[in-house]
Amino acid sequence: MSDKPRILVARPTFPEVIERLAAHFEVEHNQADESGSPEQLRSRLQGKSGVFTTGAERIDAALLAACPQLRICANMAVGFNNFDLPAMTAAGVLGTNAPDVLTETTADFGFALLMATARRVTESEHYLRAGKWQNWSYDLFAGQEVHGTTLGILGMGRIGQGIARRGAHGFGMQVIYHNRSRLSPELEASCKARYVTKDELLQGADHLVLVLPYTAESHHAIGAAEIARMKPGATLVNIARGGIVDDAALALALRERRIAAAGLDVFEGEPRVHPDLLTVPNVVLTPHIASATLPTRLAMATLAADNLIGFLVHGKAVTPLNPQALEKR
Repeated sequence: MSDKPRILVARPTFPEVIERLAAHFEVEHNQADESGSPEQLRSRLQGKSGVFTTGAERIDAALLAACPQLRICANMAVGFNNFDLPAMTAAGVLGTNAPDVLTETTADFGFALLMATARRVTESEHYLRAGKWQNWSYDLFAGQEVHGTTLGILGMGRIGQGIARRGAHGFGMQVIYHNRSRLSPELEASCKARYVTKDELLQGADHLVLVLPYTAESHHAIGAAEIARMKPGATLVNIARGGIVDDAALALALRERRIAAAGLDVFEGEPRVHPDLLTVPNVVLTPHIASATLPTRLAMATLAADNLIGFLVHGKAVTPLNPQALEKR
């Protein structure tokens, strides 16, 4: 029997990452992508010191109690709302994520989704594919202007700053933002961004992009009341996390044209999508792909592997989320 630590790679990943992990660990992988229940995940984690997660696998108190040998959960994602960090800390289990490596790629996609939403790209493509295009008319899929308009950003971390730079420097947009803490004057200047209250953000933005982390406090940060404060011609883009937007309230507002359009890469309860969102035409829907370029996804997987190797082999993770968990061991 091998004396290497045992780990689980919960979902498929790059073969070269599996090969690298296998040099250090006894690896149980899931390259066949056999989706499992929480009970099956607990079963597969028996005797494992670490797990490579993708952001979809829930690590909570019940799982931790059933897997006492688990020491580290390494997310191949910058977000970590699949981790119950207080429970992990109490159990002495380290959590890690994959920040920084996906910032620019995700900002690119956020702006692409903004453009597709404002200019009605999905709606017009469906029209064309259905054979409905017969001739030109002055208002055929006339959308919202992007250049020179006001870009609002809720959540001004690295990705939010990347979107701000694209809007300000590339499209001449006036950038306003709201964040838990205000940026330094130097960062505000580099992004050409102005700090405002949340209410000012909602009322002033022509295009509102959500890039804040999901927490209990940010749950339904954009609901019916917030949408009611937005301009009738405004667009809403969510590349943050599902649950930040009340999807049912948004679908109703879109159907009633109380805002112009929305672009969504994330959803409450994904991969399930609220059925009402599937029946309104003025929404662009993508399946959580903001970081989906091959180089970036490889960098994310590599960082997750670095965290597993760094912690279980060398005693130090690269991007720990709850280092205080080490005090519990």
